[in-house]
Amino acid sequence: MCYETTSTKKAKQIEKHFKADFEISDEYEPYFHKSGFSYSNLQIIKMDEAEKIYPASWGLVPDWGTKNIEAFRKKYNTLNTKSETLFSGLSKGSALNKRCIILVDGFFEPHKQGGVSIPNFCYIPSKEYDDGKDLLAFAGIYSEIDKSSDSYTCSILTTAANDFFEKVHNVKKRMPLVLAKELYSEWFNDGLSKENIIELMKNGFTSKEFSAHPVSRDLYKRGLNTNKEYIIEPIDKATLF
Repeated sequence: MCYETTSTKKAKQIEKHFKADFEISDEYEPYFHKSGFSYSNLQIIKMDEAEKIYPASWGLVPDWGTKNIEAFRKKYNTLNTKSETLFSGLSKGSALNKRCIILVDGFFEPHKQGGVSIPNFCYIPSKEYDDGKDLLAFAGIYSEIDKSSDSYTCSILTTAANDFFEKVHNVKKRMPLVLAKELYSEWFNDGLSKENIIELMKNGFTSKEFSAHPVSRDLYKRGLNTNKEYIIEPIDKATLF
């Protein structure tokens, strides 16, 4: 599962890293915490426009669901899509020709301890940025809601956890598919077959090392404003209870 993300970088830093420009320049604002259940926008680069960054509502809505998006979301959770089932169910319409990368610099995963979920902040350490976090991209899929207004929805692909994330997400043992930077262009390749895409998802996870630390359980309090810096700061596990 990956239902909570962070993107604290400035727009210019994101544009430089991904070599793409925000199509709607004033839409993006850095944030410390965004929950998928708010269905707010993430920032994506689509496979057919690698030089542009678009906002996309978090939670894929297939074409037939656009007639009543609210009703669709009450019935289906499409914030994430399992890579193993990409070519079946609600995601199959986007698998071949509506792939994207989703731009963040961190995310949160639950760690179960004593029957209690402790959120862990996960990121790739970097000396390139003052905040110590590298930019990263989830492999994702998207759908087009309104062609006239460049309105999109998206879903983060997940896969079986590697050794590191098995210790973090220690119950369901999943992780978002963080794509290696050198494979972005291959992910965008419109000539890939189903078999090519499956192989890419199996082997495309970044080789960069992650760090993770426990953070405040305020993260799970939906009525609380957690879009604040403290929500990504390390906390002593003993103070969580």
